[in-house]
Amino acid sequence: MGSSDEFHHADHVNYASTLSKEEILEQLLLSYEALSEEQTNWVCNLSNASSLIWHAYTSLGISVNWAGFYVTQGSEENALLLGPFQGKVACQMIRFGKGVCGTAASTKETQIVQDVNKYPGHIACDGETKSEIVVPIISSDGKTLGVIDIDCLDYRGFDEVDKEFLEKLAKSINKSCIFFK
Repeated sequence: MGSSDEFHHADHVNYASTLSKEEILEQLLLSYEALSEEQTNWVCNLSNASSLIWHAYTSLGISVNWAGFYVTQGSEENALLLGPFQGKVACQMIRFGKGVCGTAASTKETQIVQDVNKYPGHIACDGETKSEIVVPIISSDGKTLGVIDIDCLDYRGFDEVDKEFLEKLAKSINKSCIFFK
């Protein structure tokens, strides 16, 4: 048994209720960097990142029902394969250009969708989802490595603050993970 002031890995998901959205998302970034400091395996790092995301948004009172990743399948940039996540089971494969995730992957631009029912071609893995944000993870040579995907049970669940911090997380993931060769 350790001392009562000992820090555990699980403590990274303890967010104080008095913190602002920006402070919680900044803490998420710092926690991800600490957890991935000596780890380059993408499965390991994205598993922890999905937990950090889930707990950060839950602590903010945002009704997130899915938080995770899709990673580029194989050497060609044409499909995303389900990666580590928190939430209900999900679509296993998404083609580039299809749905919100495929659009973010092909355009290499963050997609904030305030009402998924109004998004042409939305892929409904969970019919309860109302809004979504998808952030591409781009390699230093401009290839899409994968996407961060977060779904919400409320309309207008995400904004520019989320985009700013999740894009920083995507850059950190690119630096810390070794993906498929």
